[in-house]
Formats: sequence, structure tokens, C-alpha cells
Amino acid sequence: MACRSVISSSLHMTNSIAIKGVLSFAPNPPLLHRVPKAVTFVSFCSSTKPLTKSFQVRSVASTTEAASGFDEMVSGTKRKYYMLGGKGGVGKTSCAASLAVKFANNGHPTLVVSTDPAHSLSDSFAQDLTGGALVPVEGPDYPLFALEINPEKSREEFRNAAQKNGGTGVKDFMDGMGLGMIADQLGELKLGELLDSPPPGLDEAIAISKVMQFLESPEYSMFSRIVFDTAPTGHTLRLLSLPDFLDASIGKILKLRQKIASATSAIKSVFGKEETQQNASDKLEKLRERMIKVRDLFRDTDSTEFVIVTIPTVMAVSESSRLSASLKKENVPVKRLIVNQILPPSTSDCKFCAMKRKDQMRALDIIQNDPGLSSLLMIQAPLVDVEIRGVPALRFLGDIIWK
Repeated sequence: MACRSVISSSLHMTNSIAIKGVLSFAPNPPLLHRVPKAVTFVSFCSSTKPLTKSFQVRSVASTTEAASGFDEMVSGTKRKYYMLGGKGGVGKTSCAASLAVKFANNGHPTLVVSTDPAHSLSDSFAQDLTGGALVPVEGPDYPLFALEINPEKSREEFRNAAQKNGGTGVKDFMDGMGLGMIADQLGELKLGELLDSPPPGLDEAIAISKVMQFLESPEYSMFSRIVFDTAPTGHTLRLLSLPDFLDASIGKILKLRQKIASATSAIKSVFGKEETQQNASDKLEKLRERMIKVRDLFRDTDSTEFVIVTIPTVMAVSESSRLSASLKKENVPVKRLIVNQILPPSTSDCKFCAMKRKDQMRALDIIQNDPGLSSLLMIQAPLVDVEIRGVPALRFLGDIIWK
């Protein structure tokens, strides 16, 4: 591809890695009126120099139409939570990690959280982030921490609690109420073994509990931005609808408890267990209040934003359309759509690239005609010829996407 202009810059880091950026300008392709007249392409090419490792970044210039509105994202004081979600394999983790790095390099102490059971944040940052605890990320200008929620560790805790509560805990309580015979009969049903298998949606429930910690725990108050790398679409929708489900379920349990309490008030006064019942109800009521708090957070247009990530294929765009409709139904605020892995324009094209580009144009056309997706701010992200791994690569990707 013939270049009309070249601009070079370099960034020197403490590990003696020099990174050079080369911008090459190509003829504008006949894209749609809402689609930027040029898209961005990144290429990392290793140099053979013995002492320094250099990367070359090539990109076709983007017009201002491609701006993501990052100035508004970084300057706002209220909006703190950004959730990135979409179909599996569209690059959500790279986009989330690059946004977190961008926030951290613009003065915000930032936390990036993976709620996807199949974590890939460690791969994106080229750093071990496993263990279910806050891990500092090396490289950004301001503090950046990452957290991969550990579902296996949480499942083990659930199994231990279920075995304890499904066994002696339940029997002791019912013995105290003079209902030990019923407890023995329940014991024969081996309820503890039934509870040993975590129920569907536990991963989402664990993620919800972490969100509650972000809201309430002082250790998370230092973060002015929290970025969520969510699981594929189905898991994410369960995560967003779970607070409503739990709120309704707990409400029913509390009503049932009230009916039982009025019917067994005499038994409770005889055996002195009224306080235990009341404590249980208080805990349920507190949990219900926290669920409402999380639900309100997900729907708060001032503090939260959901960013849909997709790729320019008909299948991915169709799923993104359904996701957009579901988010609207859940009243979750959505403003931006990232279309990832867009091919760069070229004057001389191979047959495969030409067909691929034609398919991408068809997908972009579907976005333009979709009532839900067309109303979103569309951000085009480049197809890259290597994996984006490590903070330097994420910084460059972030500078291209989050303008």
C-alpha cells in the first residue's frame, strides 16, 4: 500500500523497549455515511537489533467521527462503573483491559474485574492475576489493580457451608423447636448432598457479592473507575437480572416467614427461639436491601455504563442486537458499541481480503439499519496481526480505540 505521509514517534520504557509508531495514510474507501472514512490497523513487528526490541505500529488514520468520547468518560466525576460485554471471542477482554490502562494513565486509580469464569485478564496483561485477590498491574502511570473472581474457590466455600447448614445446623435448630423427628426425616433425604452441587447461576451470584463489596467496602473506595470484563452474553444477562430475581425470591421467603411466625408464635415462646427466627429475617432483609442497591447501580445512568463489544459478522451483530434489546428491557444504560477486528482499507487486495471486507460491510450495514444499535455511538477497533499482550500493547490499543 503506497503511503503519502509518515509520522514516527518513540516511547522509551524502563526495560529498554523502544516502541515506534508509523501512521500511513491510504485512499478513503466507500464506507457508510456513519462509518468513519478510514479504520485503524495495528501491526507489531519485532526488530532484529541485538540490544533493544522494537515494535512498529502501523495505522490508517481515523477521522474524528470515530471518536469514542473518552474525554467525557475520563473527566466525569459520577460515572465510575463500566461494563463491557458481548458474544464470546469478540475481544471484550482486550477492550476492557485497554480502557483500564487508559483510565489509569489519565489520572484515575482503576480496578479491572473479570466476572468471566474462563478468565483471560492474566493473558491480556501478561501477568499472573489469579487467586481471587487484588493484584497490582505493573506499568501504568497511576494505580491499576486487577481482580479475577475465582469461581472454584467460591464453589468450595459454598459446598462447605451447605454441608454444615444442611446437616447439624438445621437439625440443631429444629431440635430446639421440638421438631427433631421431622429433622431426622429430612436427614434421610440427604439434603446436604443435594446442596453439595452448586446451583446454576452461582458464578453470577458470586460476581454480585463482589459488586456489593465494591459499593460497601472501604478498600475499594480508592478506585475512581471500575471496569468489568463480563462473561459472554447469556451469563451477563443472568448477572444483570439476578438482583431482581433474588429480590423477588427473598421477598417471598420473608412473607412466608411472617406467616409461619404468626402460626407458631406459641411454640417459639415456649422454646425461646424467637430471637433466632428474627435474626434470620433481619439477615434476609439486609440481603434484600443490598440486592436492591446492586440492581439500582446497574440501572443508574449517572454512575454506570454498559459498552457492547462485537465484530463485523452477521452472527455477532445479530447477537449484539438481541443483547441491546435485553439491556434496554432491563433499563441498563448503553451508549457505545465497539466494532472490533475491522480490516484495514487497501488499494491492492487479495481475493480473500476482498470477500472478507465485503462480509464486514454487510455486517456494518445491518448495524446502520438496526433500531437499537444504530442509536449507539459506534467505535471502530482495528484488526491486529498479533495478540495484544502486556501494558505497552494495551496502551497503544487504548490510544486507538478510546479517543
